[in-house]
Amino acid sequence: MALDTKNLYLSVVIPAYNEADNIKNGTLESVNQYLVKQNFTWEVLVVDDKSTDNTLKLAQDYAKKHKGFRVSAQPHRGKGGTVIAGMLEARGDIVLFTDMDQATPLPEFDKFIPEFRKGADVVIGVRSGRQGAPLVRKAMAWGFSFLRSLILRLPFKDTQCGFKAFKQDASKEIFKRLKIFSEEQKAKGAAVTAGFDLEVLYVARKLGLKVVEVPVIWHHQDTKRVSPIKDAWQGLRDLVRVRLNAIQGKYKINS
Repeated sequence: MALDTKNLYLSVVIPAYNEADNIKNGTLESVNQYLVKQNFTWEVLVVDDKSTDNTLKLAQDYAKKHKGFRVSAQPHRGKGGTVIAGMLEARGDIVLFTDMDQATPLPEFDKFIPEFRKGADVVIGVRSGRQGAPLVRKAMAWGFSFLRSLILRLPFKDTQCGFKAFKQDASKEIFKRLKIFSEEQKAKGAAVTAGFDLEVLYVARKLGLKVVEVPVIWHHQDTKRVSPIKDAWQGLRDLVRVRLNAIQGKYKINS
């Protein structure tokens, strides 16, 4: 059951920056094949981060031929700003963001549905073991996990999995309150923005929202956008920035 703007259950937001190869390899088709079999209404919003290849045209061509798909062309902001733009534009009762490479395949959303029915406001995927990831990526993940627990006291097992879903009202409350990442931010080149997920989950906790973790399938995908040294430094910087914002009361929730 595809798009029904009056009664839309699920919005799938897919940020895209130079994803032509993934689209050609059928990732959008795999998303479509899952959704057309569901008994709920849905839309897919591909948010192009001003790609320098033909990602935008490929996504637009696909959307023209497949009901329920639409494309939003955005200025270059990096992944964080692109996801925010998509989340604020999405219309579903539940809004999920997922990566174009489908490292976590969309059918894993089946595991999220019961949690929302039980009252979750936010459901996030948790990767187990990161099978196939290089040793350096696993070491980075361990170090980042230790630091986020130490600095932000976030209790989650995996904050960085690119597979997260939100009730519509929770999504709007969270994404309009972010201080480091926003719709207006600018970026140069490929920008992974590791701290984005941290700020999202920190704000969710400040709002008192119920966040549930669910184990999901994840397959390592090679990408040129991951630079171990650069990403580690940016992740640490963003951890500190979130903490400083918190100390300064910038995330204070007014009653």
